[in-house]
Amino acid sequence: METALTKLVGVRHPLVQTGMGWVAGPRLVSATAEAGALGILASATMTLDQLKSAVREVKSRTDQPFGVNLRADATDARDRVKVIIDEGVKVASFALAPSKELIAELKDAGVVVIPSIGARRHAEKVAAWGADAVIVQGGEGGGHTGDVATTVLLPQVVDAVDIPVIAAGGFHDGRGLVAALAYGAAGIAMGTRFLLTSDSTVPEAVKARYLAAGVKDVTVTTAVDGLPHRMLRTELVNSLENSGRTRTLARAVRHAAAFKKLSGLSWPQMIRDGLAMKHGKELTWSQVLLAANTPMLLKASMVEGRTDLGVMASGQVAGVIDDLPSCAELVDRVMAEARTTLDALHALGTLPTPG
Repeated sequence: METALTKLVGVRHPLVQTGMGWVAGPRLVSATAEAGALGILASATMTLDQLKSAVREVKSRTDQPFGVNLRADATDARDRVKVIIDEGVKVASFALAPSKELIAELKDAGVVVIPSIGARRHAEKVAAWGADAVIVQGGEGGGHTGDVATTVLLPQVVDAVDIPVIAAGGFHDGRGLVAALAYGAAGIAMGTRFLLTSDSTVPEAVKARYLAAGVKDVTVTTAVDGLPHRMLRTELVNSLENSGRTRTLARAVRHAAAFKKLSGLSWPQMIRDGLAMKHGKELTWSQVLLAANTPMLLKASMVEGRTDLGVMASGQVAGVIDDLPSCAELVDRVMAEARTTLDALHALGTLPTPG
């Protein structure tokens, strides 16, 4: 199936595996790429040296195109961009809108730039700055999310920009791919669905928790970092929502210190990142400090398997997923379902007119 996305990045299928922190590592990304979709490596939780090593590991596993996701507001964003360029990575994906200058630097080096956005005005801005495509995530998506459903946001963005639009938030099968194409998208991006594969390194106990969840077990809370965050509802989430301010801030300070040690960032760098995060947003300094919870609480579940101590970011589709295929099996299944769905729709147009 050839779309504007497959032609832009050189993959066989219009499917994207999103850059999930602690989840989208070399094994998942290379398995996705080998299956013919676009795998995106998550770099926000990696040091620069770890990022270089991860990129080289993916390249040792596959010769197919893949991408790297990074935070545009990170103090070392330009250093990470240099790694992407020097290592010959095909795609740079951004969780926040990159600057016009950063987009130009990447494009001059032949890197395809695909920011993720959650509002039409953001898509219009990055398109005017030269972005090659956008991933638009509706409120059904996991992690930090908005409150506009994909079915409302997606057609708005498709109508507003002239670059390929990749739909995210609520997708897990071939029917969803066809629906996104009908809205004018060039493909779909999936996070939770790729997390729940046999190629994902997420501990089996954590995967089991996702598989056991129903649609109503996936909630949106601001208790983790002050911003709307979609995740599985657990005892920890309930505890965070019911904690007093003093206890919550004390926990955030501990996690900030742990993330500092893990990431190699200095306190001044972390403060500058906090300032960048606060800029242009109605966040209190307490909320900025609470943001330090996110990487360590995600690591506790996604790496250490502690469903009691970690948070589990999740799209609403977790409630309808019940198996763990390999990436190759998943991609083949999605594309087969898409073809079947398209054939059924085509047949509707060839039925004889009644009476």
